[in-house]
Amino acid sequence: MTTTSGRAERPPGPHDEVEGLLRRLAPQVLGAVVRRYGHFDAAEDAVQEALLAAALRWPVDGLPEHPRGWLVTVAARRLTDLLRSEQARRQREATVARWVLPEGWLAPSADRVAAEADDTLVLLFLCCHPALAPAAQIALTLRAVGGLTTAEIARAFLVPEATMTRRISRAKQRVRASGMPFALPPPGEREARLDAVLHVLYLIFTEGYASTSGPRPHRVELSAEAIRLTRMLHRALPDSGEVAGLLALMLLTDARRPARTGPDGELVPMAEQDRSRWNTALVAEGVALVDGTLGREPAGPYQLQAAIAALHDEAPSAGATDWPQIVALYELLLRLADNPVVRLNHAVAVAMADGPHAGLALLAALATDERITSGHRFHAVRAHLLEQAGERAAAREAYLTAARHPTSLPHQRYLHGRADRLTDR
Repeated sequence: MTTTSGRAERPPGPHDEVEGLLRRLAPQVLGAVVRRYGHFDAAEDAVQEALLAAALRWPVDGLPEHPRGWLVTVAARRLTDLLRSEQARRQREATVARWVLPEGWLAPSADRVAAEADDTLVLLFLCCHPALAPAAQIALTLRAVGGLTTAEIARAFLVPEATMTRRISRAKQRVRASGMPFALPPPGEREARLDAVLHVLYLIFTEGYASTSGPRPHRVELSAEAIRLTRMLHRALPDSGEVAGLLALMLLTDARRPARTGPDGELVPMAEQDRSRWNTALVAEGVALVDGTLGREPAGPYQLQAAIAALHDEAPSAGATDWPQIVALYELLLRLADNPVVRLNHAVAVAMADGPHAGLALLAALATDERITSGHRFHAVRAHLLEQAGERAAAREAYLTAARHPTSLPHQRYLHGRADRLTDR
């Protein structure tokens, strides 16, 4: 198999399989170690060393019988070394008293926890600690639970990577200093943290479905993990309409992924996708969740977005989409979450319902908002609407402007391809 650049594409090998397994296990292992020993920041360092050891050894030696237990054991040993070293360095009695060595542990050893135990949900709520600002909650959870790199999180928040590194480090220190037990918070406090938890899961899924960097248009492991965590949250909070709405939104969006790329890996816009390739089981499950939550309580942002996604997925073709109803839903969404991303999507819906010039007029009001113009999507949408309006030269320039903004390689190829189609010959 070859890539669009003509180079042979390396088939998946042992390293790729190990990488995928480690990504899935990382939050579970971190949760097990933090639950057992505390010391969030030191535990993360120990887990990272265990993951590195596995990445080096497993492709050569083969997978251990119990990969998760292997990782927990190695991380626990490394954490013990780190804590002993810290005790030796700090001689003050008060500091020594803060560290509890293995001899003083009362709960079962983390490496003897049942293989099916999964502390990821507890870790998720711990990262959304009330002592942290919302942005820090989200950043820490994306790092510890979602497995995103600091660079990816920085792009999600539109801040420099160094700023995000400091933010995550401070967040880990605040969690450690809080002394909060590693356990699900009581129901009242759990609700207070739910908004941050849902936003974190949404960002993880978005990074997986539409990667902001790298050679692939999507990272299935991230979107799958976001769906898994949201299912877990839905089971824990079955009466929450917003949890159900977020799960429905993920399922309805992920259902389109098989048709999102062509045979050579090129991106295919939704209007041009072969809808027979959409995952009908995910569509049915998502629609059922939407039907079961709307009307039961005042709809929240995720429920409205899921309703919009359901209208897209239930339409037999792009031309048959109920754009006036989608516009109405976006206008409801703007009352709850008036932000530039929602306004951009609203402009697209208006353009589809009332023509490209109506959408361009709404985009003009966003042109000075750097929160949206600093990314590629604003310029790509503008280019598409200009192309629909027949303004070929302006559309080509807008596509090239979009391609100059940070995005994944498939997105860059797509944008350059659209620009090339408009080149005067």
